[in-house]
Amino acid sequence: MSVFEQQPLKLSRRRFLLGTSAMAAVPLLSGLWPKSALAEAISQALPQFVALRQAQKGILTAAHWGAFEAIVENDKMVAVQSVGDDPYPNELITMAPYQVHAKNRIKYPMVRKSWLEHGPGSHPELRGNDEWVRVSWDKALDLVSGQITRLQKEFGPQSIYAGSYGWKSVGMLHNSRTLLQRLMNLSGGFLGYAGDYSTGAAQVIMTHVVGSMEVYEQQTAWPNVIENTQLVVMWGCNPMVTLKNSWNVPDHYGQTGFEALKKKGTRIISIDPVHNDSAKFVNAEWIAPHPYTDSAMLLGIAHTLLTEKLHNPDFIKTYTVGFDKFEQYLMGKTDGEEKTAEWAEAICGIKADTLRQLARDMAKNRTMIMGGWGIQRQHHGEQPHWMLVTVASMLGQIGLPGGGFGFSYHYSSGGSPTAKGGIVAGISAGNAPKNSPTPIPVARIAECLTSPGKTVDFNGNKVTYPDVKMIYVSGGNPFHQHQDTNNLRKAYSHAETVVVNEPYWTATAKHADIVLPVTTSYERNDLEMGGDYSQLYVFPMHQCVPPQFEARNDFDIFAGLADRLGVHDAFTEGKDETQWLKGMYDDMKLQARNARVALPPFDMFWASNNYVRFPVPEANTQWVRFADFRENPLLNPLGTPSGKIEIFSDTIAKMNYADCKGYPSWMPPHEWYKAEIAEKYPLSLNTAHATNRLHSQLDNTPLREKHAVADREAILINPQDAEKRGIKNGDLVRAFNDRGQILVGAIVSEDIRSGVVRISEGAWFDPADPAEDKSLCKNGNVNCLTFDIGSSSLAQGNCGQMAQLEIEKYTGPMLKNTAHDVPMGA
Repeated sequence: MSVFEQQPLKLSRRRFLLGTSAMAAVPLLSGLWPKSALAEAISQALPQFVALRQAQKGILTAAHWGAFEAIVENDKMVAVQSVGDDPYPNELITMAPYQVHAKNRIKYPMVRKSWLEHGPGSHPELRGNDEWVRVSWDKALDLVSGQITRLQKEFGPQSIYAGSYGWKSVGMLHNSRTLLQRLMNLSGGFLGYAGDYSTGAAQVIMTHVVGSMEVYEQQTAWPNVIENTQLVVMWGCNPMVTLKNSWNVPDHYGQTGFEALKKKGTRIISIDPVHNDSAKFVNAEWIAPHPYTDSAMLLGIAHTLLTEKLHNPDFIKTYTVGFDKFEQYLMGKTDGEEKTAEWAEAICGIKADTLRQLARDMAKNRTMIMGGWGIQRQHHGEQPHWMLVTVASMLGQIGLPGGGFGFSYHYSSGGSPTAKGGIVAGISAGNAPKNSPTPIPVARIAECLTSPGKTVDFNGNKVTYPDVKMIYVSGGNPFHQHQDTNNLRKAYSHAETVVVNEPYWTATAKHADIVLPVTTSYERNDLEMGGDYSQLYVFPMHQCVPPQFEARNDFDIFAGLADRLGVHDAFTEGKDETQWLKGMYDDMKLQARNARVALPPFDMFWASNNYVRFPVPEANTQWVRFADFRENPLLNPLGTPSGKIEIFSDTIAKMNYADCKGYPSWMPPHEWYKAEIAEKYPLSLNTAHATNRLHSQLDNTPLREKHAVADREAILINPQDAEKRGIKNGDLVRAFNDRGQILVGAIVSEDIRSGVVRISEGAWFDPADPAEDKSLCKNGNVNCLTFDIGSSSLAQGNCGQMAQLEIEKYTGPMLKNTAHDVPMGA
C-alpha cells in the first residue's frame, strides 16, 4: 500500500474499551514475553501501535536520516536495518556503526596545553595547532564551571556566548543546545542568537510579507498537489537530496510525492545553475540562470504577467496591499528602468522569450512554485523570496488546490499530511533572567567577537555587540557552518575560553580550549517524533551500545556542571533519564487520548521495541495552505499589519534601509559575475547540500568515499571552463580567492552552467599549515572562500552560498588529507 492509499485508522468505542482493558494485563507479562510478541499483543488491541517490524532483528533507534534497528554483537554496533514502513529508506543510516566506532572519537575530557598551563586567553593563536592534555571529568567540569562563575561575576551574562547553533542529534531529552541554554539560564544568563543559518533572510522578510516565517510552515498536502497541480516550478532546490534528512526523524514522505508527480507526468521546471539530481529524477525541464540573479529573473516574469494582462487583479485587490507601488518600480517609473524580459535577460542570462513563455505557462496552468532556501542565503537574500510571493500573488492561485507557493517541500517533507495524535515536548531551556542580553543575529558572531561595542541594524532595531569572553558550543560546528573560515579563526582568538561538547575531533573541537566527550545518540536513551510536519510517529531511541571510552550523555554533563554551579535540583527537577522520558511520553499520551487515540503505558511502549504510528484524518490529506485566508480574509487575516499579503511593506519602508526597500527589488550583490572583482575571480560559486552527509555530519565515515574525488571534496566544473584551465576529470584543483584557498577534486560535466562551479558544503576544515594565515585547506571546506557580511540591514542573514573565485590545476606537493585525524596528545 502506498503512502497515498493509507486510510485513517478508526477505533470504535467498543474496540477502544476492549483494547484498554486488555492492556491492563500486559504489564504483568511484559517481562516474560519476547519483544515481538509484546508488540503484536499491543497492536491487536491498539491499531495505531502496529507491529510494523515483523522481523525485529535489532534495537530500535533513530537519527536525522531515518529510524532503524541497530544490530549489535558483543556491545558493538555491526549493522542496521531500516524500519518496515519507511517509503524511502536512506543509505545514510548504514553509517551509524561508523559513527559510534569512529577512529576520531574524543575519548576523554581534554584541555589545550597552553590554556591549562597559563590560564584563560593564553596563546589563542595556537588553537587548532596546540597539544592536548587529558584530565579527569571532575577536573574538566571544575574548569568549565569555574570560568562560568568567574565571568558571570566579573563581566555579566553578555560575556558568555552560549547560543550553540547547530543541527545537534535527534532526541527530545538529550537536546544539547536546549540543555546548555537551560544550564546558563539557571546560572545567570548568556548571550544568545536570533535567526538561523538556514533561512536567516527568508524568515525575517516573510514575517513582514505574509505574517509568518513561512519557511517552516506546513505546505499544501502532497495528495492535493498531485491531484491538482499542472505545473511545478522548483526554484533553487534539490529535494531528492535534501529530503533524505530532517530536523527530527524523517518520514520520507516527500520523496513519494515527487515520485508520484513523475509517474503522473506532471510538467516540472527546475530553475538552478546546476542540472541537479531532483531535476533528473522527475524529468524536469532545466533552466540555468546566472547565480544570484533570481530577483531580476522574477521581475522579468512579473513584467510579462502585467503587460500581457496575465495577472489576477481581483486577487491583488482583495488579498494584497501595495501592488501599485511595486508596479511603479516594475514599469520603471521609480528609477527610470523598466524591468522588461529583455532587461532581465541581460542580468540573469535567460532569453527574454523563455522568460515570457514561462510567465504565460505559469498563468495558464495551476502552478505550484516550490522555492528553495539557497537563493536567500545570499547578499540581498530577502528579495528572491519576496519576489516569489509577489509573482504567486499576481498569478492569483494562492489558497487554491495545488496552486500558490511553498518554501518547505524540499525540507523535512513539508506537505506530508498531518496525523492526529500527540506531540512529544522536549526538555525546556527555561526562562531567561531579566538581565539577559539582547541576542545577536546568529550569522554575525565573528563580527561580534572582533568588534565589541559596535552597533548594527537588525529588523528595525539596533543591536550592540557585547565583549564576549567565553564561547560554549554544544551540538554545533561553527568551523563548518560559518562563512569565511579564516576570518572566523581570527575572531575566535578574541575569546579567552572556548568550550566544546563533541563526540569527534572536528575542526571546531580542535579550535577549543576545553573539550568534553559526548555520547552519540546510539549510546543513550531518548524519544523523538517522526515526521517534522506530519507528526506521524513516536520513536523510542533505545541505547544500543554502552558509552564509548569516557563519553557522557548531554544531560549528565550539564547536570554535573549544574551541581558545581549550585543549580542541580532546578536543572534535573529531581528526575533521571528514564523519569524524564516517561514524563514526556505520558504528556504526549494524554494529548493522544484527548484526540481519541489510545496508547499503551510507557513501560509497555518502551519494552516492546516498537514505535507508534498515528492515524491521518482524510481531511488532512487535502489541506491547502492559505485556503482559509482566501475564503474569508476578514475572518482569517494574516499576521501582517494589514492582515493581507504585503507586496509593499510600510513597516520596512519606515526603517529607511538602503539595502532593503519597502517593495521587492533587484540590487546587484556584493560579488557576482558582473562585479569588478569578477575580472580577477571570474567563476561564480554555487554551494549545495552534499548527497552523502548532513552538513558536516558523516564526513568522517566511509560514505564519504562515494563523493570524494582524489580524497577531497568535489568541484563540479563545466567543460568549457575546465578546458580553458587545462583541467580534466579527476584532477586535483586549487580553488581560491582573496579570502582563502582549498584543494578539491574535479568533476567535469555539462550538468553545470559555464562560468559557475559547485562545491558542496560540509567538508571538515583542514589547513595545511595551521600557523599560516589563509593556508590551503586540504579537504575542501568551501567556507574558506565565502564572505561574511549580512544579507541586509533587515535580516542580517548569512551569504553562505555565493562568492567569486578562480581555479587552477594543482601542481604543488602531494598533501595528505588530515581533516579526520586526531590531534597531538589526544
